[in-house]
Amino acid sequence: MRAVGAVVGVLAVVSIGFAPGATAYDAQSKQWYLKPMQAEQMWKISTGKGVKVAVIDTGVNANTPSLKGQVLADDVPKTVAYHATDDYDGHGTSMAELIAGTGSGGGLKGLAPGAKIVPYRVQLEGLKSGAEKDKTPQPAEALRAAADTDAKIISMSFGGMTTEEDEAAVNYAASKGKLLIAAVGNNAGAGKSGFIDYPAGYPYVLGIAAVDSSFTVSKISSYGDYVDLAGPGEAIPGWCDATFRSYCDTEGTSPATALVSAAAALIWSAHPDWTVNQVTRSLIDTASRSWAKNNPSKYAGYGFIRPRMVLKDPNYNAGPAHVDPLAKDNGGDLLAKSSSSSVTSSSPSASASSQAQGKGSTGGTSAAGSSAAESSDNSNTLWITIGAAAALILIAGAGVAVMRARRAG
Repeated sequence: MRAVGAVVGVLAVVSIGFAPGATAYDAQSKQWYLKPMQAEQMWKISTGKGVKVAVIDTGVNANTPSLKGQVLADDVPKTVAYHATDDYDGHGTSMAELIAGTGSGGGLKGLAPGAKIVPYRVQLEGLKSGAEKDKTPQPAEALRAAADTDAKIISMSFGGMTTEEDEAAVNYAASKGKLLIAAVGNNAGAGKSGFIDYPAGYPYVLGIAAVDSSFTVSKISSYGDYVDLAGPGEAIPGWCDATFRSYCDTEGTSPATALVSAAAALIWSAHPDWTVNQVTRSLIDTASRSWAKNNPSKYAGYGFIRPRMVLKDPNYNAGPAHVDPLAKDNGGDLLAKSSSSSVTSSSPSASASSQAQGKGSTGGTSAAGSSAAESSDNSNTLWITIGAAAALILIAGAGVAVMRARRAG
């Protein structure tokens, strides 16, 4: 079992540090990860076309130059569609552009520019109390609604989903064959505990850590159970605020989550007949790491995403369609249990009631942190291969043990 932090009553997005940039901010030149990930070469094989990604966040502005024609607002179920394209923070729009932006007008180039975004605007930090907030759905409502659509991937760059209802919504979405991807949080560094946030800490959700351009695990990236994969999360361009006048440098596990979601979209587009199990397995098996796959790192999980390794091999074998590659971690294969009333019911499951006691979020408000690697004799250096060249993942943190016990049930 994992240790958890104190319960925090606010649902918070987990990007931090929207620092004002220079007057002439060239957003595309700041997308440092596109070259080492060999995005141009991947796009010759797959752009994510045909894959819908549900972005549950602060809303998505469909009128930014990079997102025109990319947002499917009509796909949002009416029960949770309130102001879905009215982003009250700028965070959700940034995540959407990182996934599927076209780059038009100098905007962000999405890692999966052929994918489409289905926007969900939910109650997160930054939405002021009042009638507006009352009309805005809770994340659990949006998650259940998204699970009943044809969106294959559900991207959640936020934390604070700690209730029985929240866990039941996660189980419901997983039982529908959706790939659930969430930020682990920015709770490391600055004397913080590093505990994983929720929904990333739940079974059936891929928890995403952040690395910088030197492939150093971010000093603020939460660690321990249950980091599953790592993605680019430092010095990532995003909208400064809800005015959408300029981009700024951002950091955190939010952009890393969006980019892992985009990587999954590239793979699923190239293999539309694959199940969520096969897409998940391909992400895990091809992730770059120097440690044994059956002993994932508590900082970087199974490693840094490398979708190109799947795309370049037309005969790539993703394994059995109906076997959860993380079944041992998750306490079983939920898809095999999908007929269970405890999963498909609209009410919280019995397991949620017993497991949720003591669960908490350390996400709260924005965390302070540095993009630099922590200087420590106890840091671990792990080799990965990104693109054609070798690179380092530097694991900053106390203690030399980088492996963690995985979920047993």
